[in-house]
Amino acid sequence: MRQATDRAAGSAAERSLDMAYRIGFVMEQTLGHVTHTQNFQHFVQKDREVEATWIPVWFYAADYWNRTPLVRHNWTLRASLRARAQVQAVLRAERLDALFFHTQVTAIFAQRLMDRIPTVVSMDATPLNFDSIGVPYDHRPSALRPIESLKNALNRRTFQHARRLITWHEWGKHSLIEDYGIDPAKVHVIPPGIDLDRWDFPRQRRDGRVRLLFVGGDFRRKGGDTLLTAYRRDLMADCELDIVTREEVNLDGLTHVRVHRNIGPNAADLMALYSAADVFVFPTCADTLPLVVMEAMASGLPVVTTNVGALAEEVDDGVTGYLIRPGNVDALAAATLRLVRDPELRLKMGAAARERAHRKFNGSTNYPRILDVCKRSIEEDRQRRTA
Repeated sequence: MRQATDRAAGSAAERSLDMAYRIGFVMEQTLGHVTHTQNFQHFVQKDREVEATWIPVWFYAADYWNRTPLVRHNWTLRASLRARAQVQAVLRAERLDALFFHTQVTAIFAQRLMDRIPTVVSMDATPLNFDSIGVPYDHRPSALRPIESLKNALNRRTFQHARRLITWHEWGKHSLIEDYGIDPAKVHVIPPGIDLDRWDFPRQRRDGRVRLLFVGGDFRRKGGDTLLTAYRRDLMADCELDIVTREEVNLDGLTHVRVHRNIGPNAADLMALYSAADVFVFPTCADTLPLVVMEAMASGLPVVTTNVGALAEEVDDGVTGYLIRPGNVDALAAATLRLVRDPELRLKMGAAARERAHRKFNGSTNYPRILDVCKRSIEEDRQRRTA
């Protein structure tokens, strides 16, 4: 009797597994993509229909590709070859119903896999988006036209082989359609998301110095030098500043500044800094759709940042914060002082930022939307196979 019950239970479990969506998540692990992966994993765990296999693709890895001439100096080549090898190793051990690649740099050499397995490719920016903002990243398109033509052809082929594409913003969707000739029906605009319950901090008017917060691993690319110049000249008398970064920061001549290093994504110490802040100041020189700004908005902070990449899709200028030109010390100081000197405006803009985060960057909404795109691709493949 017990054996029969065990067999019945086993059969039920097998049927349940057959109905599950087995998805391999191939995730680039650089910059804000580490935070995105953590957030995504949190919400994928809540979906009982999904059997997830996580395949992180790290920037540094002691593998064959890190020792190969030419490849070891090119992140796109290294990431895509590394990702393909890791996926193939997984497929030798288990069956997957779909693949999800984030970003496209991990998928450049995965076309044969895409022909066998329904694949969704996600990106924070297209390669040509990135080319347009690449100088602060020390990235420049090749001066050799054949190399750029080959790069664009490989990316176009990758986008064509994918069943569906996800981009974080309309800027990226426009590029996919206009620059790469992709069918608009194939492109889904779904930003990443924040766990709004974890990033919910009460806000009230308080006296004393106004606390400014800057979070950016690449201090100089994120506009840290511009911020320090504005702080020294115009903000230091009324403010204090918390800087979260991995780089060394020269604080000579500055007071009421604290530098916090080696704080990881979603860490309790990081959340405590957002909770204690009054204004999020982020004068970045180059970005796509930074998650730190979403975290600030979810925390109920007004944001002073720059109009680069897709930040205009993130921050509503004059409503949830202010957008300025990168490198403009005067504009940064003026916008920040407007908030420093008006506590009611800070609270009003912070509340509007929280509401916008709830509408546009809610992880409990956006990540299930991403999973729905993957599930739809699997269902279409199953119908095709049984037709």
